[in-house]
Amino acid sequence: MVDHKGIKPDDKLVIYGYSKEETDEVARRFQKSGFKNVSVYYHFVDEWSANDQWPMQKLERFRNLVSPAWVQQLISGNRPAHYTNTKYVIVHAHYRNRDAYLSGHIPGAIDMDTLALEAPETWNRRSPEEIKEALEKHGITADTTVVLYGKYMHPDNAHEFPGSAAGDIGAIRNAFIMLYAGVKDVRVLNGGYQSWKDEGFEVSLSDEPKQAVAEFGAPIPARPELAVDTPEAKQMIASTRAELVCVRSWPEYIGEVSGYNYIEPKGRIPGAVFADCGSDAYHMENYRNFDHTTREFHEIAEIWRNNA
Repeated sequence: MVDHKGIKPDDKLVIYGYSKEETDEVARRFQKSGFKNVSVYYHFVDEWSANDQWPMQKLERFRNLVSPAWVQQLISGNRPAHYTNTKYVIVHAHYRNRDAYLSGHIPGAIDMDTLALEAPETWNRRSPEEIKEALEKHGITADTTVVLYGKYMHPDNAHEFPGSAAGDIGAIRNAFIMLYAGVKDVRVLNGGYQSWKDEGFEVSLSDEPKQAVAEFGAPIPARPELAVDTPEAKQMIASTRAELVCVRSWPEYIGEVSGYNYIEPKGRIPGAVFADCGSDAYHMENYRNFDHTTREFHEIAEIWRNNA
């Protein structure tokens, strides 16, 4: 992990965190691993973050990525930070793999196949009418807070449907379509099911029933600007003020492989910019840490800068 983030033994490190105990523990681990120049800073909360004159970095939509502790607070009946709603649904996303859900999930979570929101012929989003029906069947309205996650199960490209083992990607796909449809508060569990297990929280084997609602409560799509179809993509390629970005592996980008055992054509859309997802279509390791959490935003930004 440390090498993956470019931290070298000769670097000068300053460790800080939300508590003295966590800060000391991380510092000890670095020292035990041979890092000699390690310092600690204990006053991030009471000194640095409390001072409006000192610089702080944060993402505009940081609320969309939540921790296992945040979800645990939510399902325990408490009010986690930046949550003001009174109704929520926890969604365990998968692609044609209910066993991923039935073999263990967050207590109270329902399952949602990506095929509920995507057409099986193309894996593009379904019609507004179909999306509305699917969301209502899953108990989701425009005003519901939806927390999505998936289970990473080591995808194998030799499998008939490798994506069935990449529930983490399925969660993001479902989240995108929900935002497009008009769900106002969509969250994704950082690290997915693996992060929940790593925290030692309770795991359920119950097949939770879906509590359908009568009406989604907003026209679909409420946010059509989030999706680009072929005509708009052609305009973007021709424009000097837009980029069509190819988030795939290098062998896929240069046409050595299609990336999918059920797709024969190889290559890329002419003019698309490479954004390097990692080794293949299912692992996304350039955007995820080894524990499946999302890499820090400045690390991802560096990947994009390196690829122009």
